[in-house]
Amino acid sequence: MEILSYIFDNLGLIGERTLEHIAIVVVAVGLAILTGVPLGIAITQNQRAADIVLYVAAIIITVPSIALFGVMIPILSVIGQGIGYLPAVIAVLLYSQLPIIRNTYTAISNVDPALREAAKGVGMTPFQRLRQVEIPLAVPVIMAGVRTAVVMNIGVAAIAAYIGAGGLGTFISRGISQTDPRQLITGALAVSVLAVAADFGLLWLQKKLTPRGIQIPR
Repeated sequence: MEILSYIFDNLGLIGERTLEHIAIVVVAVGLAILTGVPLGIAITQNQRAADIVLYVAAIIITVPSIALFGVMIPILSVIGQGIGYLPAVIAVLLYSQLPIIRNTYTAISNVDPALREAAKGVGMTPFQRLRQVEIPLAVPVIMAGVRTAVVMNIGVAAIAAYIGAGGLGTFISRGISQTDPRQLITGALAVSVLAVAADFGLLWLQKKLTPRGIQIPR
């Protein structure tokens, strides 16, 4: 009851921190989509380039989040942005690359060769084949990568509170430093609810973007 009372007493602050959290994740993953999807498509043309890009992205995602946030501080201090929103967005952007690039690469690479030949047969250019055939077929797998990136980085963004970026992680960090279970549980619950809501929302969007011809019937 004490935790529920704390939550109801601080709904305004929870809403404010939630918006800060969403701002970090949405901007970072949005930029990751703009860079990762074209890169994933490009490396389908060269296996060596694909191996290098996926290997580098895999290395980045193995770096502990608190360490990556820490690395951002001296690098961005040069432009006076060592702590706060910008380093948080860059770190989350880097963490988002692997699932988006890998899923895009896998989806485009696995398009049925017969469909490509049929597209060539009707006179489509490579760009037309990509836009009208390959990308629509790849949407479900690409969106699965985006969902993974968003859900994973909602958790990662909670660490951004330690570099002054705000977000729901503020409740967790203060709960730990002040030995206050109310704040700790509030932050953990809010992050979990946000992650679940985002996953269901993106699943709905994935179904809407998937061409009807390849949707699995219920």
